[in-house]
Amino acid sequence: LLERVEDVVLNRRADATERLLAVADSVRGRTASKAEDLAWRQLPVRERLAHALVEGIDAFVVEDTEEARQELGRPIDVIEGPLMDGMNDVGDLFGSGRMFLPQVVKSARVMKKAVAYLIPFLEAEKAGSTVSKPKGKVLMATVKGDVHDIGKNIVGVVLQCNNYDVIDLGVMVPCAKILETARREKVDLIGLSGLITPSLEEMSFVAEEMAREGFDVPLLIGGATTSRVHTAVKIAPRYPHPVVHVLDASRAVGVAGSLLSETRKEEFVAGVAAEYAEIRRVRADRNAGDRLGTLAEARAARFTPAAGTITPPRPSFLGTQEFHDYPLAELVETIDWTPFFQTWELPGHYPAILTDPVTAKAAQPLYRDALALLQRIVGDRLLTARAVIGFWPASSDGDDIQLWRDENRQGQLAVVHTLRQQMARSDARRNYALSDFVATGASGSADYLGGFAVTTGHGLDRLVGEFERANDDYSAILAKALADRLAEAFAERMHLRVRREFWGYSPDETLGNDQLVAEAYQGIRPAPGYPACPDHTEKATLFQLLDATSRIGIGLTESFAMTPAAAVSGWYFWHPEARYFGVGKIGRDQLSDYARRKGMSITEAERWLAPNLGYERGSP
Repeated sequence: LLERVEDVVLNRRADATERLLAVADSVRGRTASKAEDLAWRQLPVRERLAHALVEGIDAFVVEDTEEARQELGRPIDVIEGPLMDGMNDVGDLFGSGRMFLPQVVKSARVMKKAVAYLIPFLEAEKAGSTVSKPKGKVLMATVKGDVHDIGKNIVGVVLQCNNYDVIDLGVMVPCAKILETARREKVDLIGLSGLITPSLEEMSFVAEEMAREGFDVPLLIGGATTSRVHTAVKIAPRYPHPVVHVLDASRAVGVAGSLLSETRKEEFVAGVAAEYAEIRRVRADRNAGDRLGTLAEARAARFTPAAGTITPPRPSFLGTQEFHDYPLAELVETIDWTPFFQTWELPGHYPAILTDPVTAKAAQPLYRDALALLQRIVGDRLLTARAVIGFWPASSDGDDIQLWRDENRQGQLAVVHTLRQQMARSDARRNYALSDFVATGASGSADYLGGFAVTTGHGLDRLVGEFERANDDYSAILAKALADRLAEAFAERMHLRVRREFWGYSPDETLGNDQLVAEAYQGIRPAPGYPACPDHTEKATLFQLLDATSRIGIGLTESFAMTPAAAVSGWYFWHPEARYFGVGKIGRDQLSDYARRKGMSITEAERWLAPNLGYERGSP
């Protein structure tokens, strides 16, 4: 404690605050004694099990479960009695806002370990291995082409805690498998998840197929890129039965309960249908009032950097450079912890979230567990960090960026296609495209473009598998969340080195971690699939330039999701006026022009850019 306090006072370490907060709870005024900590061990076994479940304590669960089995006589009575009573308490506390998600997932770990211990006894008396009658059977899947599953897994754990039978098909699940399994298992609900924008189209396709094959099972939609508006406008009209957007895990139990309730279902479904109809009406009215300019008008309002004021800096090398087994310890200090807590549905910003009276009780233990696992990951090298970066001579040509094989700029290496904001402007604001931040060939300036791909996901499957075999969903989700944070920190670290060393346009940059999180530096690193360049297919060009798959082992799915999922990729732009922006909606004229430039059919381009279309496909 003295060392950590002195580290803060004397500013000896970059992570001094985090290390002090990690032990703060245990030294608040006094240190709780072992006797006080274990006072609950004197309670009757039923109460001990309930306490362990509510507090998420798994240290004694096997011996307490055995004692309860001896007392009650049958293993099924232990599950349906004290274990389910405890989980009902957890569900009530979560539903009333007195427990947060990390605590619920810890409770699920205790429950799973208890049930795992009882399974051999259940099988011996042929009583089955689950609670006699679950509230319902839910099929869950991350849709085809997508590999992200943290949110889905959390929702699955929460539903299981509330006595739902969950069939989790995993990631990259084709529509046919989803429907085949749903029909065979006679499920009551189907839940679809996804993170990347192409997943939105795949969800719509699944809804259409469910309608075509005569399903009437309610469809739940969730994931970071999904929304109530998108569900109402794009998915619900394709399936004539209940379609409900589930914002987060805390809503999943209520939605499932309402859809499967004999008394509440009709009113709930009617309410959702009316709400979604109103969303569609408002959306249609708003779209009618919004005016997109023509592509020609948008290009006339393009951003043009001041001519001749800055000479484009030359990178220290051209081509690519790989980084294998990058030191994980170097990444820890640049972790942005706020999104980590958001993954666990804890509201607030780090570090205030650790002392906020509402969130501290859940956030502090979660943070301590994260730091402990992070220390193990770094110390035992459980994950491997790999990166590849590259720089190429470049020049803009309209809304495209041409990359050249050498600095003579004669042989074309590749073309990066960008999209332009197309909203009508009545003032001096510009309609941006990423190509605006690269000098034109006619300018005479020798400009460059960079690219990168990083991952901290190698080794994650092995680590997660270790936890899952131990019935420890909490640690498995924790590991995935940390791998994602390390990947983002790796991208931030490489961008820092690009600015200081490899491109060197900000060699004297000295920013703190808060400033890095706030992106208070020169240059941007936009990623294909995100607002400034929403077309995921541009990853194909980036990965080909970097040779990312063979060099550092990052692959692309058919929907251009990266595998491992703990990966980040994008472009490097150096220009001091380069900024992040959202392309927003585009018109038919730009879509047609973009498809021509890409060598795509109109239909294919519309599929990839569906969320950005300022018109309804198939409409005149």
